[in-house]
Amino acid sequence: MIDVQSSVDERNIPVDQVGIWDVEYPVTVKDKVNSFQNTVAKIDMTVQLLPQFKGTHMSRMIEVLNRVRGEITMETMPGILSDVRKDLESPQALMSMRFPYFIEKLSPASKLSSLFPISVLFSGFSDMEEGYSFILGVRVPVTSLCPCSKEISMAGAHNQRSFITVYLKFSDFIWVEDVVKTVEKCASCEIFPLLKRKDEKTVTEKAFQNPVFAEDIVRNVSENLNMMKNVTWFLIETLHLESVHTHNAYARIERFREKTPVLMEHLRMFKGFPRV
Repeated sequence: MIDVQSSVDERNIPVDQVGIWDVEYPVTVKDKVNSFQNTVAKIDMTVQLLPQFKGTHMSRMIEVLNRVRGEITMETMPGILSDVRKDLESPQALMSMRFPYFIEKLSPASKLSSLFPISVLFSGFSDMEEGYSFILGVRVPVTSLCPCSKEISMAGAHNQRSFITVYLKFSDFIWVEDVVKTVEKCASCEIFPLLKRKDEKTVTEKAFQNPVFAEDIVRNVSENLNMMKNVTWFLIETLHLESVHTHNAYARIERFREKTPVLMEHLRMFKGFPRV
């Protein structure tokens, strides 16, 4: 049959990214406690289309996913992207997957166990000349209590559900669970899936004793990440879903320990979590 995608395009215009978005696929990822965890990811996969080709062969991307059968970890992603580049005759390939990840947590006072869901993102980029780049994204829900509200009120203070998002590039392996712990201790209080009355008392009082602005949270997380010498780049965002305002509160910090050509090209095309 005629291969239209491989026919010659005479406009001489390369396409930066072309491929498939939001492919739901079962995946197996590493788990610090249980070795591995099964989940379902939404996967984006794109390549650079050279100017001489009319189109790319998107079905080949699905074929690569079917070959790995969902065993997609930080270690396997370079090989997956190398296969995508070769199969689609492209100098660049980008793959991102976003998935729910579950961590077992004990309620603070009653010590009851439950599963706490967070959002995780893997983004890998492969360039034929510059090499490989990987970015880990983690989004964690927390509680934040307003310092201004506490200061000016005779009793109580307003708080909100907040989301802290951290994107990292690192030289040595980092567990998702360790990133979550780092993030949670920078908020007013962490969130638990299961709380009894005495637990609610504990978390309410803890949040009241630890008021933080959006600015405080990103600075707190930044301080912690700066101490991790294997982190070469990070981007921190926090979004507070305000309870007494019609607007939400947002803050962001980005820092580089090193800028490499492959990282900068990766960031140029990088797509993180959707807005909360």
